[in-house]
Amino acid sequence: MFSAYYVINEFINPNAEVKALQASNAELAEKFSDLLDKYEGIGMELDSLSSVNNSLRLAVNLEPISEEDRELGTGGKIFDDIDPTNSKDINDLITKLSMVVDEVTLKLKLEKSNYAEIENTLKFNDALYEGLPAIKPCEGNFGSQFGMRFHPILKIRRMHTGQDIVCNTGTKIYATGGGKIDFSGRRGSLGITVEIDHGFGYRSVYGHLSKSLVKVGQVIKRGDLIALSGNTGRLSAGPHLHYEVRHDGIAKNPRDFIYDEIDLFEIVSQE
Repeated sequence: MFSAYYVINEFINPNAEVKALQASNAELAEKFSDLLDKYEGIGMELDSLSSVNNSLRLAVNLEPISEEDRELGTGGKIFDDIDPTNSKDINDLITKLSMVVDEVTLKLKLEKSNYAEIENTLKFNDALYEGLPAIKPCEGNFGSQFGMRFHPILKIRRMHTGQDIVCNTGTKIYATGGGKIDFSGRRGSLGITVEIDHGFGYRSVYGHLSKSLVKVGQVIKRGDLIALSGNTGRLSAGPHLHYEVRHDGIAKNPRDFIYDEIDLFEIVSQE
């Protein structure tokens, strides 16, 4: 009976195997099309993300990623001269395309990792800019500058590690950057002194004060009132503020950290 059924079926449906193969090929071709769409979609997303990320990298002072580094490395258009003639050809093609999709997906993950680097750098920069000494700490005219000078009291040449600002006793002194009060009290020849740890290796020093208005450990923002100027300390020749900026323990020229385009009271009025 089975043999008879087989013979009759072959006689009635001589192209059954061909039709089955055609149906299988059609299904495989549909999968190929879906994978191709997925590949093209990922490629477009990657191109868009790459363009944005390079702009962001420049904005946060990171080196942009070159086009060569972003190449997919697939050796050109992988779909050129493709002419599948049977199921095996289509299967091979789909396998190859799947590998390319995986490669593009990996590139996309790397690009997103690049974005995470940008985001972290941006957060770092924001914290740095909030803490960086950047304004004049009080009203008054600039006096003795940073560098070697003839000391008015000692009558010898010695290094002046800060910038003097001539002002009346009781002039309000403001924090030049955000941070934490690291010292508040008397310190040798500087008299009443306030020191702020701004993080990132930066520290600012305010000397010859008449009064400190902050306590050690207190967190402050740029523009916060921290002290009143004075004439304390053994080596003060008159009322003024002695202002220092240090980085990793090394004294820097404070004038390099006073941005003339930023008005002190624009900062103070925002608080």
